[in-house]
Amino acid sequence: MKKIKLKPVQVLAIGFFTIIMLGTIVLCLPISSKSGQWTSFFNSMFTSTSATCVTGLVVQDTGTYWSTFGQVIILLLIQIGGIGFMTIATLFSIAFGKKISLKQKGVLQESVNIDHPGGIIGLTKRIINGTLLVELIGAVILAIRFSFDFGVVKGIYYGIFHSISAFCNAGFDLFGADFGKYSSLTHYKSDITVNLTITALIIIGGIGFIVWNDLIKYKFNFKKYSLHSKIVLCVTAFLIVSGTIAFFVIETLPNRQLEGETILSKLLQSFFQSVTTRTAGFNTCDIGKLDTGSKLISTVLMFIGGSPGSTAGGIKTTTFFVIILSFIATLKGTPDLNIFKKRLEPDATRKALAVFFVNFSLAMVVAVVICTNHTFDLSDVFIETFSAVDTVGITAGITRSLTGVEKFLIMILMYCGRVGSLSFAISFAKSKVYMLRRPESKISIG
Repeated sequence: MKKIKLKPVQVLAIGFFTIIMLGTIVLCLPISSKSGQWTSFFNSMFTSTSATCVTGLVVQDTGTYWSTFGQVIILLLIQIGGIGFMTIATLFSIAFGKKISLKQKGVLQESVNIDHPGGIIGLTKRIINGTLLVELIGAVILAIRFSFDFGVVKGIYYGIFHSISAFCNAGFDLFGADFGKYSSLTHYKSDITVNLTITALIIIGGIGFIVWNDLIKYKFNFKKYSLHSKIVLCVTAFLIVSGTIAFFVIETLPNRQLEGETILSKLLQSFFQSVTTRTAGFNTCDIGKLDTGSKLISTVLMFIGGSPGSTAGGIKTTTFFVIILSFIATLKGTPDLNIFKKRLEPDATRKALAVFFVNFSLAMVVAVVICTNHTFDLSDVFIETFSAVDTVGITAGITRSLTGVEKFLIMILMYCGRVGSLSFAISFAKSKVYMLRRPESKISIG
């Protein structure tokens, strides 16, 4: 019998699917719901998929529907999905003194999205240690703050839950039981401590483990950073600043959501919205009531997402940068993509455009299906579909009104977004090496 050899991305795809199904089974149990009743398989699977794919879209309010046991299961799924099940599996192998095979290193390499397997075990240890340290610091700060509102025990629990959810860019929250269903962080829209802590966790989780490595190794010596880290940090800063300015300008206009708020509240909400749309899923303002222009900006930021090898989704900051750089190079008539005194690989543009096309197509196809069956505002539909495929979790409130088929399609978007839409598609295509090159010919473009 011929042994089936799986590619690393196929192993990841199967692994994530297995975790989703295990989470589904546990969430179905009566112990997982506050009512003590069985939860439908479909709703449990939607929640498990959203948590494992660190998205944040929900069909039931996390704080009011799920029991403490159910919430802990969701938190475990978020943590596993955020840093990758292979990273955790490797940690256990190291702890028990087991040797990591070359194949396992390949899967781990695919999981953290790096190009070379050298030093992968050391990087894995730093990822785990860094994750726990950052989440712990965030949990302590949030626990102290929430203790003033909910008491020490509940404050600590809330601090841990929301720190992990923010760092993993998941967007799940428990405040529905305290401030109304699906309220997210709207109660803390003007709270400096909560806003800055949550956004810091989102940004740190979203820049990627490769960038962490450079920051730890070279501290603030920007010149020594890898080209990848330089691009990620520059694009991240640009998107956060430009997004904040755009939200502030639009939403402070007459009859917009931030009209009448204090300057501090306007700045905090604008900054938070700019950060959270980069695949986090929390919100301090009502997404459904945003101006159409703000929803469009949110969709663009969600589509770009975070950075490779991070807890975030989207097409990634590097993909966005390559597309922009290609556009500039075309205008200048230069054949190469040059940045920071380096030249990018020839296939960079082709890969970037492929990722862009796959994610955009998936979101648009599901958007068409939803628009065909409902009369939702188009901007709200785009928020929902792009939020799913880019594993963001921001919602205009229409997820719960979708049909079973549409919710299933949303699940597929979340799954593809977490595994990597393009990589997943390529992994199941047969590789062929073409030695023959066809005659070259030109066509008119534009």
